[in-house]
Amino acid sequence: MSFRPLLAGLLMALPLAAVAESPNIEPGQWEFISTTSVRSDLPIPDQTETHQECIAQGDIDDEEFSFIEEEQGCELLEHEVTVDGLDYRMVCRAEGGEANIVGRMDFLGDRVEGNVDILVDSAAGEINMITRMEGRRLGEC
Repeated sequence: MSFRPLLAGLLMALPLAAVAESPNIEPGQWEFISTTSVRSDLPIPDQTETHQECIAQGDIDDEEFSFIEEEQGCELLEHEVTVDGLDYRMVCRAEGGEANIVGRMDFLGDRVEGNVDILVDSAAGEINMITRMEGRRLGEC
């Protein structure tokens, strides 16, 4: 079962419609770095990915604002969004396997940080993936 494409969508897959005020995220050019560690019977090296994107004030104020779209096959089970962060739990199913995801993201104005814990139960056995994500505002777009 391939969950690599799924990882990209897990960091911030939630619309922020439940927030009465805009999230505590400053508009501008942002860089996001995520490092995923895998605990399993197989020796899998840590993987780090970096990407940049421009986030405009209009994007932040939009009820449909999200960093990355939620992946197909995922179901949001719980979420709590505040101005300063979000907590969520979801399950994703693909090709006979299931991933249970628990995430926390803190919005800190010119930076964000968070963790995503993913427990994968598949025909190959149980795999625990822990992703640490950090983002920082680089300046204007």
